[in-house]
Amino acid sequence: QVQLVESGGGLVQPGGSLRLSCAASGRIFGAYVMGWYRQAPGKQRELVAEIISSGSTNYADSVKGRFTISRDSTQNTVALQMNSLKLEDMAVYYCNIHVVFPPRDYWGQGTQVIVSS
Repeated sequence: QVQLVESGGGLVQPGGSLRLSCAASGRIFGAYVMGWYRQAPGKQRELVAEIISSGSTNYADSVKGRFTISRDSTQNTVALQMNSLKLEDMAVYYCNIHVVFPPRDYWGQGTQVIVSS
C-alpha cells in the first residue's frame, strides 16, 4: 500500500516562501512521475509541477520562475520550494505519484497554503 504524507503548508504573507515536502512509503513498481497539484476553492485541481526520475521537470506557467520541484528517488520524497508567493497561490496542495504503466495515481491528504497579509 503506497501512502503519501505531505508537510510544510501554512500561512505566509505575499512575497514570502514556503517549502512543501512529501514522503512516499510502500513499494512502487515501474516508472512513475512525482508531482504537486493544487486546488483552490471553487476551482478544479490543477498541476503545479512534476518531475520524473531523470530530473526533467514541468511547471504550470503561473509558477514558472517562482517554484522549484525536487526529488530524492532514493528516499522517495518530493519537495516544492515556493518563492514570491501570491494571493492566487492560496490552495490546498496535493502530492501525487503517477505510475506510468499500468496507469495509477496515488494522492496525499493535502496541505493548506494560505497567502494573506
